[in-house]
Amino acid sequence: MAPEGQKVSLTGIKPTGDAHLGNYIGAIRPALEMASRFESLYFIADYHALTSVRDRAQMTSWTRSVAATWITLGLDPKQTIFYRQSDVPEVFELQWVLSCVTGKGLMNRAHAYKAARDRNAEAGLADLDAGINMGLFSYPVLMAVDILIMSADVVPVGKDQVQHVEYAADIAGSFNHLFGDVFSLKIPEAVTPPGESGRVLPGLDGRKMSKSYQNTIPLFAPEARLRKLVRSIKSDSTPVEAPKDPDSSAAFHLYENFAAPEDVAEMRRRLEAGGTGWGELKNALFEELNTQLAPLRKRYDDLMAPDSEIDAILAEGAQRARERARPVLAGVRRAVGVDGL
Repeated sequence: MAPEGQKVSLTGIKPTGDAHLGNYIGAIRPALEMASRFESLYFIADYHALTSVRDRAQMTSWTRSVAATWITLGLDPKQTIFYRQSDVPEVFELQWVLSCVTGKGLMNRAHAYKAARDRNAEAGLADLDAGINMGLFSYPVLMAVDILIMSADVVPVGKDQVQHVEYAADIAGSFNHLFGDVFSLKIPEAVTPPGESGRVLPGLDGRKMSKSYQNTIPLFAPEARLRKLVRSIKSDSTPVEAPKDPDSSAAFHLYENFAAPEDVAEMRRRLEAGGTGWGELKNALFEELNTQLAPLRKRYDDLMAPDSEIDAILAEGAQRARERARPVLAGVRRAVGVDGL
């Protein structure tokens, strides 16, 4: 039970692929650290993922992978509420109600929708809405419901999602104006994890590590694959004996995010002095990553097994989430007049 007056933090994770090192440093680790400061809820946003995921097997696998990843990395389902969005039907009933009080003009200004139309315009398409489904268009309403139905105060998001958190307050205000103060007057606050505003973790080619660039290092890659991926990190042709600039190296940026500060300082000194090649740096990076990730890899593989405790954890989390959601939805139903005769 959270201390009285403690603020509520809500984190949603879309199952759109297996986690990589960039996800861990930029989003997962900062979000997990918030559990010690807030009453925390984490959910797998599988219905959000339907805007782009079209393969049943992928959806099932990635949903399980999200659950296994976060538990492996330290999420405590006894301390927090951890649930699958699709297991809380109250969310989707409330989405329809709030869709009926949300102006289309507000949705027209949503960044994701505008970006999709801009891409169509750049491609020279006459129909600027080509390929845009209603799930993408109304995505902000569903996200607003995720936030409002759990009475969240704080929502950790990337910079591209800040607008959606602001929309939650706008939509709640529209409902309250029509039907009375059903939703609390507190305004949810978007919190950008430190990794979003600090240094971006580079991928194999030196660009931001991202699934869209296909340059990621999966967090739980088997040892042999991890070694191969680390050795493939792009580097320049500076001779071993020549001094090197560590800050120009993707491998060094990765190393400094995982190695101890004193080891990072020593590696920097050796590279700048010359006599240490990029290959030696990559070997040190692999050893550091493998040492840290090997026990996590074992835990993750155990959780991914068909008979693991994940199903029970998510079922219990869904029950706790629904207990929070039901009173909110009941208040909405009374306010709009669909709570029975």
